[in-house]
Amino acid sequence: MKNSIKVFLNGFIKENPTFILLLGMCPTLGTTSSAINGMSMGLATAFVLICSNMVISLLKNLIPDKVHIPCYIVIIATFVSILELCMKAYLPSIYATLGLFIPLIVVNCIVLGRAESFAAKNNVWLSAIDGLGNGLGFTLALTLLGAMRELLGTGRIFNYAVYLESYGTLVFVLAPGAFIALGFLVAIVNKLRTK
Repeated sequence: MKNSIKVFLNGFIKENPTFILLLGMCPTLGTTSSAINGMSMGLATAFVLICSNMVISLLKNLIPDKVHIPCYIVIIATFVSILELCMKAYLPSIYATLGLFIPLIVVNCIVLGRAESFAAKNNVWLSAIDGLGNGLGFTLALTLLGAMRELLGTGRIFNYAVYLESYGTLVFVLAPGAFIALGFLVAIVNKLRTK
């Protein structure tokens, strides 16, 4: 149990994929124009991380070393396809907003990196916990970034008005705002880590 908590916290806080390792920048910067979009992308990635980690951990002894990367990609692509079909059917508005970024989960370095470095070397339970920790850490980062951009750009958080939209700064809704907001959040996280 103690080892499970350590594995979870490692992905969630200590080695957060976005704020510490700076992985997965394409969906981080591309989908976080609002808190809902960031949270949706984070949860979608978390689902793929957990499921693919578990399956790769189960099959690790059956996959030959020469083809392990292509096998991992096929497993990840399977769960991304399941996710994409479910989102199209049950969450069409979120699917329309996230668009191309859903299929790009297949090549997200967070997912493939966790498969290679953790799931291929550990049991199913710890691999699921690792996927959960990294997935929720990624979700937290994207949600915070989306909330910050949405608040500063439109005066809203999760579509609830905090102040008038006319007081918002348009740059935070646009692509450069993603870089600026991420830079501030990474600086805050680094400052908190050094204390």
